[in-house]
Amino acid sequence: MNPELRSKYEVVIGIECHVQLATKSKLFCACDNDSRDAEPNTHVCPICFGMPGTLPVLNKRAVELALRMGLALNAEYPDNLHTKFDRKNYFYPDSPKGYQITQFDEPIVPGGFVEFPLDGELKRVGVTRAHLEGDAGKLTHPDNKDYSLVDLNRAETPLLEIVSEPDMRSSAEAKAYAKELFNLARYAAVSDANLYYGNMRFDVNVSVMEKGSKTFGTRSETKNLNSFQSIEKSIEYETRRQIVAIENGERIRQETRGWNEAKGETYSMRSKEDADEYRYFPEPDLPPLVITRAMVEVQRNELGLLPADLRAELTAAGLPVAEAQVLVADPDAAIFWHHVVSLDPEQARFAFTWLIGDRVKLADTTATTITASALDPAALVGAGQMLAGGKLSSSNAKALLADLWLASADPLVRATELGLLQQSDTGELGKIVDEVIAANPQAVADYKAGNARAFGALVGQSMKATQGKGNPPVINQLLKERLG
Repeated sequence: MNPELRSKYEVVIGIECHVQLATKSKLFCACDNDSRDAEPNTHVCPICFGMPGTLPVLNKRAVELALRMGLALNAEYPDNLHTKFDRKNYFYPDSPKGYQITQFDEPIVPGGFVEFPLDGELKRVGVTRAHLEGDAGKLTHPDNKDYSLVDLNRAETPLLEIVSEPDMRSSAEAKAYAKELFNLARYAAVSDANLYYGNMRFDVNVSVMEKGSKTFGTRSETKNLNSFQSIEKSIEYETRRQIVAIENGERIRQETRGWNEAKGETYSMRSKEDADEYRYFPEPDLPPLVITRAMVEVQRNELGLLPADLRAELTAAGLPVAEAQVLVADPDAAIFWHHVVSLDPEQARFAFTWLIGDRVKLADTTATTITASALDPAALVGAGQMLAGGKLSSSNAKALLADLWLASADPLVRATELGLLQQSDTGELGKIVDEVIAANPQAVADYKAGNARAFGALVGQSMKATQGKGNPPVINQLLKERLG
């Protein structure tokens, strides 16, 4: 698109994020909530099928996880929050009841905000609300067939739908916001947040308006995006499509659109319904739910470190924000780093470098996560302290940690058993250096004549004499003292 034409318009973006809560059972019945590898329609019951006479029973754990996510979203709860469930009426093959049990005007999360770094700035996106609802089933459309297949394994799985304010003004900002929601859900331990399996899905609302205008344009909603890249690309496509349409004198329709990953474009699915078309009314089979201060505080106590907390710690340790983001994106490793620094702040840089580097390779080769490994924060601290104290070389520190990854042991004891400790005793190393100098008169003469490479050769001979266990800085210093 012509940059001059693009500069005339401002894009306005809001995101509805559906987070599948990590409960054992579904939202309103006892069916297994994890049906990723199950045969179609095997994790179902009369409630999932919407059979006449069935009554939903609210999953207490889903309420608890929703509250915890609300706190992660900076929601402010009154002493008693009155919430209720509603029926959202629509007819679609993947919803056999003919309606969805959701929350309309009295949600479990009354608002909040999300802050995240982008291009050196701290961005804030408001959260209008987040509400609990039962998911729909899944439709598949076989190629070259005139029918669709319905799988209700996913029906009534507990979702928390997080609705943002239309605060985002670029695809990059929307992508960063979605990533932060992804991080928050995992840090708060409310969802597996597996994008491939649909544990987290995004509906993106996009409109454009002329710069300086106070009136938003007509929006489109692109449904069921399950990658950060698709969020970014779909916004860019919709922005271009709407600007071109407006420039051609066309009227933008409020509609629901899909995303074709292969073509890199959105496509029209249906006109967008307004809230009154769903004929919301209070769910008669579920009583209102009052969220008390005590319920909120229980979840506040369960809420551990969040991404913002770790960013602050990483920055305080002298790590640049861009580097910190690499670790923040991996909650298990980030929390491990936090525990290391709690034990010894001096190991912040060493632990960070190892966790984003060699630890990743180690996890891949052993097919073991850091939480499933035998390594604990104290062992990483011990290895780092021995490295800093000259007892271990860099390569031997890595070798020691690779060993401790598989079997827990005292780092010093294990390094001794493996023969990894460096020799730093100046008396013993001095004798070896003297022998090397005596055995290599030509290298000594070359060094004194100004050949720097000759000094390296003497260091190499000294290391060889110690079978690689000599401390290189100590050997360097001893050679310099003796050669003048």
